[in-house]
Amino acid sequence: MVKNKETILKINPTVYIIAGPTAVGKTAVSIALAKALNTEIISADSRQCFKELSVGVARPSEAELAAVQHYFIADHSVETAINAGYFEKFSLDKTEQVSTQKNQLVMVGGTGLYIRAFCDGIDPMPEIDPSIRDAIIANYASKGLIWLQAELKHRDPLFWETAEQSNPQRLMRALEVLNATGKSILHFRTAQKKQRPYNIIKIGLEMPVDQLTNRINFRVDQMIQDGLIEEVQSVLQYRNKPALQTVGYKEVFDYLDGNISKEQAITQIKNHTRQYAKRQMTWFKKDPEFKWINMAEHSIEEAIRKILG
Repeated sequence: MVKNKETILKINPTVYIIAGPTAVGKTAVSIALAKALNTEIISADSRQCFKELSVGVARPSEAELAAVQHYFIADHSVETAINAGYFEKFSLDKTEQVSTQKNQLVMVGGTGLYIRAFCDGIDPMPEIDPSIRDAIIANYASKGLIWLQAELKHRDPLFWETAEQSNPQRLMRALEVLNATGKSILHFRTAQKKQRPYNIIKIGLEMPVDQLTNRINFRVDQMIQDGLIEEVQSVLQYRNKPALQTVGYKEVFDYLDGNISKEQAITQIKNHTRQYAKRQMTWFKKDPEFKWINMAEHSIEEAIRKILG
């Protein structure tokens, strides 16, 4: 009888997910929310998890990290193979651990696939020989996005029809699966959602494109002042690792190689970041479970009140 009563009274922990495009203000909102809830934060960012990367991934400041306990921030090496499947296990394990003490938790990030992995699960993918991945990265570095797009358009047309065609990370992942198995990555996708023992509340942050563009441009200029070029120089030995095939690093590599000027690199970072933000919004807007808050119309305090109702 007591066991039945305990079962009835058991309440699933609530996970508040704060998502949206880069530079929209997710970090500040998530920290304020975690403080209001007296809880902790799991980052869902595919680059902030690397300890070697800070400036170029807009890692939260030391003061922000000290204000609230964060997980999946600067706790992995760029030499570690991190993907959505890894994040699924990491985030579920950490949520279970935190929820033994807290009944509410905050997850924040702009990596849509990682958030989907946590919420719905992700299909297991085949093991990839590192040499296959390294060869694709090397080809992408020397031949660019056009080569990557042409490979998949020709060899995997069904995938290409629905692919994020300007997202090199997604395209490289699809090509490595194709090269390793001879089968399309679509072959391994079942689209079966897993049930999670959590009450998941999805909050999206947005703002008008012109205002977001201004914030992105300001952030990139600030990154240069804060030492982005020096940071990229410090990770030159890792330049072929998947973690470094990302906006902010590949453009500076081109500058350091003498292929473009510093001014061109900065302009490209701004342009590519805006394109990335657009892809993020396209991804999140496809999910009807998100409730959106326009951060151009709300202060952080107002956003928190709106989230908590």
